[in-house]
Amino acid sequence: METPEFVIVAGASAGGLKAFKELLSQVRKDSNAALILVLHLSPYSDENFFLNQLQAVTSFPCVLVENKVPLKRNTVYLASPDRHLIISKDHTIISGKGARENGWRPSIDVLFRSAAVNYNSRAIGIILTGLLNDGTSGMLAIKRSGGTTVILNPQEAEYPQMPQSVLDNVEVDYNLRMNEIGRIIEKIIDTHPVPVIPSPDLRLEAELAQQVATRIDQVAELGEQTVYTCPDCGGGLWKISEGKLNRYRCHVGHSFTESDLEIKQAEGIESTLWVALRMMEERRNLLLKLADQHQQKGLIRVSKANAIKAQEIALHINQLRELLFTSQTNAKPDDVPGLHGKNNDE
Repeated sequence: METPEFVIVAGASAGGLKAFKELLSQVRKDSNAALILVLHLSPYSDENFFLNQLQAVTSFPCVLVENKVPLKRNTVYLASPDRHLIISKDHTIISGKGARENGWRPSIDVLFRSAAVNYNSRAIGIILTGLLNDGTSGMLAIKRSGGTTVILNPQEAEYPQMPQSVLDNVEVDYNLRMNEIGRIIEKIIDTHPVPVIPSPDLRLEAELAQQVATRIDQVAELGEQTVYTCPDCGGGLWKISEGKLNRYRCHVGHSFTESDLEIKQAEGIESTLWVALRMMEERRNLLLKLADQHQQKGLIRVSKANAIKAQEIALHINQLRELLFTSQTNAKPDDVPGLHGKNNDE
């Protein structure tokens, strides 16, 4: 098979399997393109189930990328759970464990950014359905590189947050109903767009994604250092502004939009409070044990001192429990996925 002239990169999260099946059923058999799909999956997902479900609706071979394979036309490439997909400049596609972006691996942004840099005007980016905003920055990169941006109309998406985020931050080329996407893909593939040279910042960030860790001075070229720290590794964060969209990236490679960073900070605060609660409970129990031991030995004054300390800690424990309870009952899990230490984007 020949190297594809176009790449179609599509991303989805919640509701994505159904949307991907519909998308593949619309792509014509003689397409001069490779299709690369990223679906947010749990690291423990059955990757073969995803593969078999999609293979059942298309005559194109579906390939689960596990290392490095050449891109071929009329082939569907799928991201393995917990592994990024990156298009390389030598027309291959690489699977690897880089840093999470927007809390996800695989990340839609990582794939789309590499498509923008290496296929520029011949990249077609599609966002279908899902929560939060992974894919928005990647669609901006495709737009800036002369590629084509397509979203499923948020009113038709099973979970509209993801396409709505793109619509809010990118001047998309097509905002379509599901049954219109295949026809538009055919129209684009029949054109002969002029190649576009990607901007240096996009190329640099795409190259950084292929590295496990990078030099701090390289990240400094992308934006300005902030007072915030990375919630995943504790390193400093650099702010990258892309039109209306602000992102934060550490030198290791973790990346967050502002809304994702706020959610991760909330998770970190809650986790810290639970640790503090556990430590205070342990200290209270130890003080009560010491008070009992000193009582048995006749050391009444020391016993009372330990008992008083235990009572004081009990007050703090009750206050902390009330704080944790209030923060959880006031939160709206449907609006804030991942608030309680896990991603609900499935």
